[in-house]
Amino acid sequence: MLHWANSHSTCSFLDNHQYVSAYNTVECIAAVGAMRVFKGPAAPAQIDAFFKEHRDWLFGHFAYEFGRPNLSEKHTQQLHLIGFDDACFVQPETVLQLSNHILIIDAAIADPDLIFKAICDCTVATQIAHPAITVQARTSKTDYLFIVEQLLAHILRGDCYEINFCQEFFAENVSLNPLLLYQALTKISPNPFSCYYKVNNAHLICASPERYLQKKGNILRSQPIKGTNKRNSTNAAADNELKNQLRNSTKDQIENVMVVDLVRNDLSRVCKAGTVSVEELFGIYRFPQVHQMISTVIGELKAGLGLNEIIAASFPMGSMTGAPKKKVMELIDCYEPIPRGLYSGAMGYINPSMDFDFNVVIRSMLYNTNTEYLSYHVGSGITFQSKPEEEYQECLLKAQAMNTILRQ
Repeated sequence: MLHWANSHSTCSFLDNHQYVSAYNTVECIAAVGAMRVFKGPAAPAQIDAFFKEHRDWLFGHFAYEFGRPNLSEKHTQQLHLIGFDDACFVQPETVLQLSNHILIIDAAIADPDLIFKAICDCTVATQIAHPAITVQARTSKTDYLFIVEQLLAHILRGDCYEINFCQEFFAENVSLNPLLLYQALTKISPNPFSCYYKVNNAHLICASPERYLQKKGNILRSQPIKGTNKRNSTNAAADNELKNQLRNSTKDQIENVMVVDLVRNDLSRVCKAGTVSVEELFGIYRFPQVHQMISTVIGELKAGLGLNEIIAASFPMGSMTGAPKKKVMELIDCYEPIPRGLYSGAMGYINPSMDFDFNVVIRSMLYNTNTEYLSYHVGSGITFQSKPEEEYQECLLKAQAMNTILRQ
């Protein structure tokens, strides 16, 4: 399915890698081709209008800077290097849904039998064919530590109480196969919100563990992640100890509950009064590379509201900003030397019932086959308890899987 989808200029491939969850509705879903395209600042309103008339599948993304058109020239530079618009959604020609060994092919133009045959006949490559790639840090370690000290000063002054600060690693003039890179990344880090997403020359190679927002019926569900600890894959007892360290970490609980409160506030703007609640607080989940602290916030959507209002109220994800959201986003624009682009934005799909599911674009690489620019960001939540060196090491831990496959 993945290799067949990649033979088209536009495709989305979302795979939960068989993570068992009551919240997941499909094991793997892919979209190929583009009949209609909605992009730019008006995309959510255009999508709402589209659904009133057509009610069909849409796949796409919101970049972190979506909804803020008055950013500096560095934003334009990042858009040029990677190639993703601030928002883009396509009505695909074909949708593939795989679950429990059953494949459903929903095709608007081609014969589903011919599509199935083409998938079965598709040549599948399995080896990464690129030399080892060394990335550069956009921000030196010395500068990173200095900036975190400045952010801690903002916290002590009361400007904010948590801020997610990110740094970019990049490589220029790199020729590689993004699909094989995705396969390699998800082999060592098979996370439940992984996706391979391609719009012409721009590629997202994503192994995200985090859900931004899901809508099922009139229920909205957000699952912010705050709190990370490493894994010990060779010693079960030591790994459990690392898990318990995260569970009992006061610092991580503080970070997590701050974001939970922010998400509750966001959802309360579009949910019925009294319906927003915390379904799970401080849940500890194992992933191949790390332990994560995840909470779940739900609410009942007010009648008559569409994607336009929901995105305006809740985007970007609170775990990737901090709180209060407006102030920390101003600080992020000030202290991060390059815009995030699609990183820490959201990618996902909307089904014909107007239900949707979006991830948070983290643990991800961005690559453009034309400019040959490769980029990834990693970050951490800074609170008054943060120690700059520990925050730097957390960034390196989150980058571990990506660095591993780039150096193969």
